[in-house]
Amino acid sequence: MTDLKFTKAQGMGNDFLIIQTSDVASLPDASRLARQMCERNYGAGADGIVFVAPDDRPEADFASRIFNADGSEAGVSGNGTRCVAAYLYHHGLWNESEISIATVAGVKRGHLVSRDGSRFEFAFDMGQPDFSSKAVPMSIAPIDRVMHYPLRIGGDVLEVTCLSMGNPQCIIFVSDLDEVNLAKIGPLLEHHPVFPDRANVEFVRVISRDEIEIRIWERGAGHTLSSGTGSCASAVAAAVNNLTEPSVRVHTEGGILQVDWQSDDHVVLTAAAEIIYEGRWLLE
Repeated sequence: MTDLKFTKAQGMGNDFLIIQTSDVASLPDASRLARQMCERNYGAGADGIVFVAPDDRPEADFASRIFNADGSEAGVSGNGTRCVAAYLYHHGLWNESEISIATVAGVKRGHLVSRDGSRFEFAFDMGQPDFSSKAVPMSIAPIDRVMHYPLRIGGDVLEVTCLSMGNPQCIIFVSDLDEVNLAKIGPLLEHHPVFPDRANVEFVRVISRDEIEIRIWERGAGHTLSSGTGSCASAVAAAVNNLTEPSVRVHTEGGILQVDWQSDDHVVLTAAAEIIYEGRWLLE
């Protein structure tokens, strides 16, 4: 037998298994490992696993790749990236106030806001949103901004706002989140034919000009308590629809995240990540 060291971390209830490696470019067993390790009853249990390694490029301190619980690879995860940062600080692998982590969707730069034991708060620049149908992507005639788009689900038509935050996001505004049957409609939207790469889905209730509440169905993970990129997408979608200000507090089932859509078009996500435990995964 051999074993694989991992660290479990959570970002507002969105949990990840962090695995350090020498190179994230070659991970032949990553999909299988994600399916096994993330299984809640027979594995360690998580929404995804993240591999992290030092990066010798000048623009990034570390490189990462994230795999969802179903084995598919994600472009980026806001909560996952913060969990990786927490892992690096917790294990003494990084101690400067600024950190840059490369993802499949580009380099994300963060700032350590505070630390309390194994709990870390970071502000990460999550990049610029792209509302074009090509960026999402969507298999429709090109649209510069996908807003108020009528999406047919069975016999119903939902009005959606779609965008890319480095991954595909589909947002639906509702007046009552309790009336949303997430387990039913989430998979239908995730796998809708209009999204060739599937989609992350957020149902959003506007509380005020400064606050929103969301429910999340993540591509490859299903119902999750929180999502960093989903929170960013929900916030900018609310702002572009003139329902909120560009800076809002996002209430998720796992906690509150702060999203600031800045004047330079960059979205800054501020929230905590916490180290939970360390373990060894036994491999045949």
